[in-house]
Amino acid sequence: MPFTGYQKFVIFILAITQFTVILDFMVMSPLGDMLMKSLDLKPSAFGVAVSAYAFSAGLSGLLTAGFADKFDRKKLLLFFYIGFIGGTIFCGLAESYAVLVAARIITGLFGGVIGSISMAIITDLFALQQRGRVMGFIQMGFGASQVLGVPIGIYIATLWKWEAPFWMVAILSIFIAIAIAIYLKPLTAHLALQHDRSAFAHLWHTVSKRDYRIAFTATALLSIGGFMMMPFGSAFAVNNLGVNYNQLTMLLMVSGVSSLVVMPIIGKLSDKINKFTIFAAASVWMMIICVVYTNLGVTPLLIVMALNIMMMIGIMSRMIPSSALTSAVPEMSDRGAFMSINSSLQQIAGGIAAAVAGMIVTQKSKGSPLEHYNTVGYVIVVISIISIILMWRVYKLTIKKPHYSKVEPAAAEMNEML
Repeated sequence: MPFTGYQKFVIFILAITQFTVILDFMVMSPLGDMLMKSLDLKPSAFGVAVSAYAFSAGLSGLLTAGFADKFDRKKLLLFFYIGFIGGTIFCGLAESYAVLVAARIITGLFGGVIGSISMAIITDLFALQQRGRVMGFIQMGFGASQVLGVPIGIYIATLWKWEAPFWMVAILSIFIAIAIAIYLKPLTAHLALQHDRSAFAHLWHTVSKRDYRIAFTATALLSIGGFMMMPFGSAFAVNNLGVNYNQLTMLLMVSGVSSLVVMPIIGKLSDKINKFTIFAAASVWMMIICVVYTNLGVTPLLIVMALNIMMMIGIMSRMIPSSALTSAVPEMSDRGAFMSINSSLQQIAGGIAAAVAGMIVTQKSKGSPLEHYNTVGYVIVVISIISIILMWRVYKLTIKKPHYSKVEPAAAEMNEML
C-alpha cells in the first residue's frame, strides 16, 4: 500500500521531531565521561541525572493520559514540543549538578509525551500493514542522532563546554515547531468517539483493560533491557575498551549509519513477514552480542565497531516490530491515552533501569575501568527472555483484532480528503 504525499510529509516531520527528542536524551550518554569528570560525579549520581528525565517523562505521560484523546493531536504535539524546547534551553543554562537534574526533569515532563502523541498520529493515519515501514522511518531518528547529532554534539562540546549540544538541539527544534504549526493538519477524528465524562474516568477505563495491561508490561520490560547499557556506554568504551574521544565519535557514527541502513529494511520486512518472528530472532541475537560485549577488555577499534553494529541491528530489529504490534492493541477511542500510558511506563522503566545500572556499575577512580558492567549484560538477557514471552501474547492479541487487515477509519478519511 503506497503512501500519499501528505503521509510522506507526516512521516518526515514526525521523524525529525523524534530526532531532536532522542538526540536530547542520547547526547547524555556520550557526554557521560565528560560530565562525570567536569562535575566530579560518581556513576550513581550520573545514573540519577539520566533517570531524572525518564521518571519525569513517565509521570507526565500518566498525568496527561486522561486528556490525550480529548484534544486535537496537532495542538497537543505543539504544546509539548514547545515545552520540550524550553527545557532543553534550561539544560544549556545549567552550570551545576543540581540545576542539570532540575533541567532534565523539566525536559522530561514535556519531551516524554511527544513520542506517544506521534504514535497516536501514526496509528490514526496509517494502516497496520503500513506501520512497519512507518516505524522504520520514524525510528531513523535514533540512527540519525548518532550519525549527525551526537558526533556534532561531542565536537562542539569539546570546542566549548558540555552545555553546547543542548543549545544545538533547542535551535533546531524551534524551526521544526514552526513547520508543525504551519503544515501539519488538525487530527480530530477521535474526538467523535469519546464517551468518558472525565479525564480520570478515561484514564481508568484504559488502564482497566486486561489486553492493554499485557502490552504495557511488554513495553516496560523492553525499555528496562534497552536503557540499562545506554547510560554508561561511552564511559565503558573509553575506560574499558581503550577508545579515545576521537574514536568514540567515529564509533557512534558507524553505529548510527548501520542503523539508518537497517531500519528501513527491517520496517519493510516486518510488513511482509511475521512481526513476532523478527522480534524473537532479534532478541536472541541481541542477547548473545550483549553478553560478549559487556565482558570485553581493551579491544581493537574495528572489533568494537563490528560488535556495536551487530548490537544496533539487534536493538533496531526489536524496536520496529514491537512498536508496530503494540500500536494495533488499542481501540481508536483509547489510542491517545493508551500511547501516553505506554510511553510513561516505557520512560519510568527506563529510569529504573538507568538508576539500577548506576548502582550495579562502579568505578574506583576517575579514568579507571568500570566494574560489574557485565552483570548488567546478564540482567538484560533474563529480561529479554521474559520480553519474548510477553510480546508473543501481544502478537496473539493483534491477530484477533477485527481491523487487523483493514485501513483505519482516520486513515481512510484522510486519504479521501487528499
